[in-house]
Amino acid sequence: MLLVKTEVRLSPIHGLGLFAAEFIPDGTVTWRYLEGFDQRLPESILSILSGPAKEQFLKYSYVDSATGLYELCADDARFFNHSENPNTAGVPTSEDVDIATRDINAGEELTCDYRTFDRDWRNKLRLT
Repeated sequence: MLLVKTEVRLSPIHGLGLFAAEFIPDGTVTWRYLEGFDQRLPESILSILSGPAKEQFLKYSYVDSATGLYELCADDARFFNHSENPNTAGVPTSEDVDIATRDINAGEELTCDYRTFDRDWRNKLRLT
């Protein structure tokens, strides 16, 4: 779940992106996994989804490198785009929290490095 004010807009990186709607100081917790709001689902979920639902699910979920489970964010966190120089990152001691890695100005796109958490990051980057 997002813990900072954001908005979804067209992104110069890819499609739609997530943008800061307020100044976010370095070290601020920007996102936290919340059981019951966000979801972690096994690969078997894919077999019961219709074609269009499966396509949507795969577009907005990722496969957690540590657990092998699909993770689906219930809010606009699904609009984070990839950057090799991201302004947010997971906290090494917690797989469930992301922080700002530097000051982020209002209007700036929030980014993360897919390679650090998504087992299928190569497939996601081919789509951009």
